[in-house]
Amino acid sequence: MYIILINNHLQSLDERLNALFYFLFEDRDSRVRGWLLLDSYLPTLSLTILYLLTVYLGSKYMRNRPAYSLKGVLQVYNFSVTMLSLYMLVELVSATLSAGYRLQCQGLHEAGEADLRVAKVLWWYYFSKVIEFLDTIFFVLRKKNSQITFLHVYHHASMFNIWWCVLNWIPCGQSFFGPTLNSFIHVCMYSYYGLSTIPSMQKYLWWKRYLTQAQLIQFILTITHTLSAIVVPCGFPVGCLLFQFSYMATLVILFVNFYVQTYRKRRPEESIKSSRPNGHSVSTNGTSFKKRK
Repeated sequence: MYIILINNHLQSLDERLNALFYFLFEDRDSRVRGWLLLDSYLPTLSLTILYLLTVYLGSKYMRNRPAYSLKGVLQVYNFSVTMLSLYMLVELVSATLSAGYRLQCQGLHEAGEADLRVAKVLWWYYFSKVIEFLDTIFFVLRKKNSQITFLHVYHHASMFNIWWCVLNWIPCGQSFFGPTLNSFIHVCMYSYYGLSTIPSMQKYLWWKRYLTQAQLIQFILTITHTLSAIVVPCGFPVGCLLFQFSYMATLVILFVNFYVQTYRKRRPEESIKSSRPNGHSVSTNGTSFKKRK
């Protein structure tokens, strides 16, 4: 009886959400109907809520417990995400070049079957965002609470939900640009995280700050690409472009603040410590290590 009631409530909620999305964006793109996780928003919403609850309750659970090392798990995880990102990067570049995609602005229905090939890669990009929830879960299990910032959680939770919308309404065309850049950044970033778990490699990992700089450059390029499609329209939904511009602007603000707090505003004692032979501690999703001269 209770199961039937729950199912009825979930079905009612799903119908209301579908009606809301139709009011906001009109019909979904029929080419992605039936694809895993896309027909209903409830799975994406439920996984996001589960992620947030896991972070909150997991931090409380781990408060008085010893941290897990997870070194082997992190090596496998970072290598796997690096390979997935590399696949998406290569496939996006190959698919868009073979389809003759324009850099300035590409419509949703201009390349025929090639558009579907791009959409399939972008589905993997969407799905990778739920895989990357593990970044935060590993922070929780390793008690790296200083890494679980508002920026970190906001970025992970929002990207998964935004890309559910992207895949349902604008799964190809202009949407290819940001994921192509981001896949390249993730190849570099998760390679860094994986290498940081190998003690013999840690002395070579001096380039963490440049990853943040590369992310900021990525956001600026994506904003420029988005604005170019507004200035010179090509049939791509303007509302989606304006939303993307607004969202990317929030990331620029948050990442600039992170960069300033992390690399520009060092406390006096940190400056003294960094001048000593043992340097200062650097934390990544791989491991914490000391930067040596």
